[in-house]
Amino acid sequence: MRTSIRSAAVAATAVSLALLVTACGGGEKSDDKGKDAAPSASATTSAPPAEALSAAELDKLIVATADVKGHQVTKADTGDVVPAAQVTTDKAACAPIAHAMSFISPGSPAASTQRKVLEEPKKDASASPEDAILGGLGARVTAVTLGSYDGQGAQEAFASVKKAGTECADGFTVVHLKEKTKVGKVAPESVTAGDEAVAFTVTTEMEGEPFVSKLVVFRKGNTLASFSTISLVPGGVKALPQAVIDAQAAKLS
Repeated sequence: MRTSIRSAAVAATAVSLALLVTACGGGEKSDDKGKDAAPSASATTSAPPAEALSAAELDKLIVATADVKGHQVTKADTGDVVPAAQVTTDKAACAPIAHAMSFISPGSPAASTQRKVLEEPKKDASASPEDAILGGLGARVTAVTLGSYDGQGAQEAFASVKKAGTECADGFTVVHLKEKTKVGKVAPESVTAGDEAVAFTVTTEMEGEPFVSKLVVFRKGNTLASFSTISLVPGGVKALPQAVIDAQAAKLS
């Protein structure tokens, strides 16, 4: 298993975080982003049309290192962020989940911004060098994306993610650039944040073994926040990145 973890670590340096979250299997391409999902109940209420924030405004609102104790926040690398059309699924309804896992705001955002949030590993002076390396690999890494929408776009995008969680529970395949991935299972989690929120445990395969990640999407007004979390320890991520979620929710409140 430790050999497998080292191999996974090497793979992590060869591909972007967004790809690592999903790249483990096979599938076919699809350019449908799941926009046919029905809007959430809140989308049908009467309210003045929302105006999207700019990318510069989102940069001021996205979580930063000073906001989350024990974490380091950096900007996403250029290669981590790809156009939505280059992340496709074999089931149209599943595209919003694939996008939320890949530094892409679901639906049609007017602007978006992305960050990587690395959990600082706990130091153990008595640990062997090998265990120290494994401990570092076990630190959770979260891809955070903020998207801002005009009109009811945020509500509609959130509804599409929620719908995908139900329709894609038994899995789907995704193509990220040319890499094919098999997602075997999407299971609901409990989460509270913003005006409405959903969370999932996503299980794929890595080197023939289950690879577990967490996905959280919440809406605050006309802004959608997405969190995709991985860890390179056996079994993958055990819990939601609550500290990161809470920090981001506070900045958007």
